[in-house]
Amino acid sequence: MATEKRNGGILLAARAGRYREYAPPPALRGHFSRLWSHSLHDGPPATVAIVPDGYCDLLWIGGRLVVAGPDRTAAFPLIRPGTTVIGARFAPGAAALWLKTPLSALVGCSVRLSDIGRTDTADFEARLQDCPDAADAMVLFARLLEEAARGEEEPAADAAVIFAAADSGCPSPSLRRRLDISERQLRRRCHQHFGYGAKTLERIRRFQRFLDLCRRSHAMPLAQLALEAGFADQAHMTREVGELSCLTPGVILDQLNAREMPD
Repeated sequence: MATEKRNGGILLAARAGRYREYAPPPALRGHFSRLWSHSLHDGPPATVAIVPDGYCDLLWIGGRLVVAGPDRTAAFPLIRPGTTVIGARFAPGAAALWLKTPLSALVGCSVRLSDIGRTDTADFEARLQDCPDAADAMVLFARLLEEAARGEEEPAADAAVIFAAADSGCPSPSLRRRLDISERQLRRRCHQHFGYGAKTLERIRRFQRFLDLCRRSHAMPLAQLALEAGFADQAHMTREVGELSCLTPGVILDQLNAREMPD
């Protein structure tokens, strides 16, 4: 495609295969916001950009359970064409409790779950390896998470409040007043729950608002997209989107619109 050539072959993950999200079962809703699967297309390898979203995920990939920590900028993992990845996206604040690790220690990292010290990892992996196909693995993956969730503490309410404020573009001073905490306390909680401070989380969630608008808009001018997403202007959007994704806003708009078109 011409769009891909103009950007050195970089594709958003959503454009590189078939991505599906599922609501977690009731027993998991305090711990995970989404379950998902992503089947990459067969064919020549592509440079796939996994863009930051403010979340941490648990992945089943290549016969291993892997924790994908929160990212500040796009990651470009090497994934074999035809691979299906199964994942669970932790709810805000839940990952640090499950992993017994502050997310600030996992920013930009992908590490095996066994390396973090979860004692149930070997059994979890062995049972998943017996699944004959991806659909069965997804069902078992959710069931195993339900078993593990029985002994896990649900995240503190402040994590969801902080995330929702960033998602809506609420500035940090207003959030501090709402939570009745100091700037230092807010910074500490953000680094524990999300891996970085409130301003970085706000920046990433604004970028995600831009992506959502691109998915829904086929004709909105870029200047209007910038204002709707919460950027100061189009130049601000171009700079921020480029730093977070290595792509231009126009190319992202093309890719996300093309995703809905037949191959």
